[in-house]
Formats: sequence, structure tokens, C-alpha cells
Amino acid sequence: MTQEYRSVPDLLLHRIASTPDKEAYTFPDGSSWKHISWKQFGEQVRAVSMGLRALGLQNEQRVAIACSTRYDWVVADMGILCAGGATTTIYPSSTADDCAFIINDSGTVIVFAENDEQIEKLASVRAKIPGVKKVITFDGKPGHDGWVISYAELVDMGKGASTIEWENIGKAVKPEALATLIYTSGTTGQPKGVELTHDCWVFTAQCIDEMKLLLPDDVQYLWLPLAHSFGKVLEVAQLRIGFKTAIDGRVDKLVENLAVVRPTFVAAVPRIFEKVYNKVIAGAKAGGGMKWKIFQWAMGVAKECTALRQQKQQPGGMLALKEKVADKLVYSKLKNRFGGRLRYFVSGSAPLSREMAEFFYGCGLLILEGYGLTESSAASFVGRPDSLKIGTVGPPMPGVKLKIAEDGEILIGGRGIMRGYHNLPDVTAETIKGGWLYTGDIGEVTPDGLLRITDRKKDLIKTSGGKYVAPQASEGKFKAICPYVSQILVHGNNRNFCSALVALDPEAITAWAKQNGVPGGYSEIVQNPKTHELIKPFFDQLNSGLASFEAIKKFAIVPKDFTQEDGDLTPSLKLKRKVVEKKYQALLDGLYAGNMAA
Repeated sequence: MTQEYRSVPDLLLHRIASTPDKEAYTFPDGSSWKHISWKQFGEQVRAVSMGLRALGLQNEQRVAIACSTRYDWVVADMGILCAGGATTTIYPSSTADDCAFIINDSGTVIVFAENDEQIEKLASVRAKIPGVKKVITFDGKPGHDGWVISYAELVDMGKGASTIEWENIGKAVKPEALATLIYTSGTTGQPKGVELTHDCWVFTAQCIDEMKLLLPDDVQYLWLPLAHSFGKVLEVAQLRIGFKTAIDGRVDKLVENLAVVRPTFVAAVPRIFEKVYNKVIAGAKAGGGMKWKIFQWAMGVAKECTALRQQKQQPGGMLALKEKVADKLVYSKLKNRFGGRLRYFVSGSAPLSREMAEFFYGCGLLILEGYGLTESSAASFVGRPDSLKIGTVGPPMPGVKLKIAEDGEILIGGRGIMRGYHNLPDVTAETIKGGWLYTGDIGEVTPDGLLRITDRKKDLIKTSGGKYVAPQASEGKFKAICPYVSQILVHGNNRNFCSALVALDPEAITAWAKQNGVPGGYSEIVQNPKTHELIKPFFDQLNSGLASFEAIKKFAIVPKDFTQEDGDLTPSLKLKRKVVEKKYQALLDGLYAGNMAA
């Protein structure tokens, strides 16, 4: 694949010149939405870039962003890159000590802090981060003896700067220059800084454009954490293709905003689909009687039609008529909830269960599952609408190389592979060998060239009987059949059988408790024997489709939902297995006490 653009600034300058008056972004502004053209965006980026240069930023020096997903994040990021700097991403949920580690490890000299909460975190570790010259805040209060300045002050510093000077700085950025340091949130251990160059992002943007999955007339709804590579790759793809993006990182506003923005494309993580699915099922059940029967009938029709389409056939005759009726009564209502214009979702960051994919597909909502690592600039594989095979993540994207090692590990090659882990040459050498990125995931290639991921190499459970169990497969199946579950962890490494920890969805279980006379708040409800009786049949149903060594013989309901704030989940909502197992070790040990079941 030829290299058409040198850098991210190169992409941005071409976009501004090509479509200056076209709408680039829309974002919440009070009770309405504000609209920004590419020309206006460019002017704002220029002011930030030149403000940073006025503060003394040098080429490839790091500037961190500790902020939730919002329009200002994108302006700051582009401002850093067009000033010749490199962006260090910090999740807003990071602790003060984590912030200090990332800032010091990356060599960050300036930090964008969203609000007073982020400022206070930084101030509490100020003595530990002597390299930080300035903190720039979007919404917080300036102060701390001039160490913290407002975003408006930064913009004023750069406003009057020469456009030609700004463009020349951007044009001088080389393809191999560092663009982004993303610290992998990781499910265990200290975060590692992934070094991604400008060419990594230029390459992935070109891949996405070549597939024509996203077009200039598309409208993207972006809510993903921009500190994560999945959100970041969509930010850069937009520069290449020129579609419009509505941006708002508030997850609680997601469904409400979709109806207003009416996007044609949304990227999400599986947890979002699981939440929507549970709400739809709970709503249909609550409707009772005929409504629930109609819903079940429509789902049966969807399953039949999905099976046919997966075999590249179309429903005909009576089945086609049934689908039309089911669409009017059930599917259309779900599609309207997402704005009615959605062409497809892309799901990434964690495995999507087959049951979840089939449910949405059957309702006429395509979910294209994608796969990539932060270390491969996120976008490496994605399903295609015309050849979608549920349970696969599609073929490699253009220019991405794939190899399956002897032990089944997925290896990826191409221009999107990271330069290495920052300050960790030995770990880099273990991860990149002979030009191949060793992903740590296990997979296989189907006869038609699609990648199927079977599990995470390090997450495989080996029972004391020597049997290997893929926990994510069982977890995905359980989430699809139990509308009350929020998260589930299947456990059993070196144990004589598999067990599970279950976190229930507070909204769903509280509603059930109210209807069934179970008293108390969430912590009392989950301890009630009636709740255990409610959940047990779902495990019986799950076990009926599993081998005996995979079956969940015992389970415990945890007293609190797993959350990012409590350290149970990564910012992309993946379960931190080792952390959760350690936290609930006594509860897990109790499931095995005095029991020698095989």
C-alpha cells in the first residue's frame, strides 16, 4: 500500500483545503447542539498549536490529555500533533498515582486537565511530576501559582500566530515521528506505553477509506474513550474521509442522543449492546401477555431469517411475509431507538457473543465485529456487510498481514504496528519478533479467509483435570440468556470444576425485586435466597449446551456490580480477571470448600 500522506497534520491540512465549509463536528452546547465546519476546526487547532509552541513545546515532546470524550479533546489532540508534539492519553478515571506514573514514564511536559477533579489529582502529586511546566484546564479554575492556566488563555497565546508558520510546522512532521503514547489500561500489572507513529495512524485511516465502509456523507456518533485506540482511530479516519462526527462521551446520554443525532454509523463495545439487549427483553417481558408472545414470535422469525442469510440466501414466501410483519411490530421500534438511519454498528475491544450478534442482526441492525490491539493501531480486521459471518471478525484490512503460529496465536504485520513499548526494550522484543506482533490471542482462519478468535491465550482456564476452558465463550452465552446479569466471571484455573461470580444489573434486579416482594436495596436483594433461585435456571440452561468439564457447577452473586471506579473493569469495560478473583478470593474459595466434585 502506497503512502499518500506523511502525517496526521498532513491529513488535516488536506481536509481543511478540500472541504472548508462542510460540517465537521457537532457537540452538546447547553440544551442544543453546536456545529463546527472544517475551516473553523482548523482555526481552533491552529490557536492551540501555536499556544503550545508559545509555552515552549518542542518537536516530539509529550503533552498529556486527562479528559473525558468531548469536542475539546479532539481540538487539543490535533493542536498537539500540529505543533509537532506527541499526545499522551490519560483516562479521566486514573488515580493520582497512575497519572504520576504515566506523566513521568512518558516525559510529559504539559497536561490538559478537564476540570477541578483532574487538577486536584495532579496537584496532589505535583512534587512527583517536576517535568510538568503547565496544566491547561477546559472547565477548572486556574491557579496554583500560575501552574494551572485556562484553555482560553492558551488559545489567546496562539490566536494571532501566522497560518503559514503553523502549516510549515505541520508539514515538517515526519512519518516516523511519535504521534501518540497510549498507556494500555491492561487487565493486570503496570500500564505499558504503546508508541504509535504518525504513519501508523495515516495507514489505518487509509485502510478504512479503501474499504469504503465509511463514506463522506456518513454521520458518526462518537462516545468511545478517546484515550483508547478504538476511539482514536475513528478520530483520524474522519480526517481522511471527511464524514461528520457528533461527539459526546456521556454514556448515560447515549440512547437519548442517538435518537437526536440519527447517526449512520456507531462504534461501541459489547457491554453497550448487552445493556440495550437486557432493556429490550425486560421491557417486552414487562409488557406481559400478548406483547411478550409477539416479541418471542418475532425473535423466532429473526432467527430463521438470520440462519438463511448466513448461508447467503434470502427469506422467501411465507417467511418473507412474517419478517415484514415482525419488522412493523418489533424490529422497527428498536431501529427507531437508534435514530432510524443506522447502516451498521462496529463492535470491538472485547468479544461479542454470538447470541448478541444474532439478536441485533435478526432485527435488521448489523454489527460488524472488528479486531485489533492498541499495539496495531486498533484497526486490523473488520467484518464486511456483504460477507458478514457471525462469530468472525472479518478478513484483514487492506495492507494488514496475518499469520497463525503453531500454538494458534494470532500474529499481525504491517505499517500499523507500534514502534515499541516506551522505555521497555525487552518487553518490545518479546512482543515483536521478525516484524510480527504477537497478539496473545488464539484464533483460526475460516475457509473463506475470515478470522475467528477463540480466546485470549493467557485467559484460558486449565482445570485440575487438565481440561482447557475458554471462559469468555461461556460468559457471552450467559449474558445472552440472563436479562438480569451485568457481568459474569467464570473461574476454575487449577480447580476441579468451574464456578462463576455474577454481578447483577442494579436496574433490572431492583425492578424484579419490587414486583416479587423482595425487600431492601441492591445489597439486600442479591443476598436473598429468592434471587439465587431466580438466577439458577439460567445456569442450568447454559450448562445444557456445555461439555461436563466446562459446566458451571456453583455460582455466587457478588454484593456490588463490577465497576471501573472500583478497579474491576478497564476503561473499555473489560473485566480485570485477576483483580476480581483476588478481590473475591474468599467467596471463590468458599465455593470449593469441602467439595470434590469432578
